[in-house]
Amino acid sequence: KLVCKMKYKIERGRPKNTEGRLIKEIRVYDLLDSLGIEYDRIDHNAVDTMEACSEIDTVLAPSVICKNLFLCNSQRTKFYLLLIRGDKRFDTKSISAQIGSSRLSFAPHEYMEKYLDNTPGSASVLGLMNDIDGKVKLLIDREVLNEEYFGCHPCINTSSLRLRTSDVFVTFLRAVNHSYTEVTAD
Repeated sequence: KLVCKMKYKIERGRPKNTEGRLIKEIRVYDLLDSLGIEYDRIDHNAVDTMEACSEIDTVLAPSVICKNLFLCNSQRTKFYLLLIRGDKRFDTKSISAQIGSSRLSFAPHEYMEKYLDNTPGSASVLGLMNDIDGKVKLLIDREVLNEEYFGCHPCINTSSLRLRTSDVFVTFLRAVNHSYTEVTAD
């Protein structure tokens, strides 16, 4: 288990120096900037679980940090990105029933890379910018939408962002031609 023992500094907007950063991360900043979406950023060591570095969540407060679960139906013909609060559990039976799908399970990572250009541990709603064919349906726990701020990765797990929830789920989603379905997580 990774334990974070460093102090984090919140930066406003994109990094001044992008040397050594992945192109997919830079594309996120380019899109957010072009849409006029303001964001705060923290750079950190790679984290790939909710528990791995709770200190990051504390620094990004009051943003809600979500589990980003990449799911599919049993036939692997329908794909979903489920955003639920970090303190909630994923109840496949409940979520499947709410969206009228056969039982959902975790999708193989190659589909996440193919559709979202995200790797395991870096799943992010911002990856929907790469889903130009609309293969991934977004599911959001209602409670997430009630928060003023939202936290997520910029398609890599060595940075985290704090954005206004309305900027993500209205402005950003409209720009990338995606909508969402509200669900209730237990």
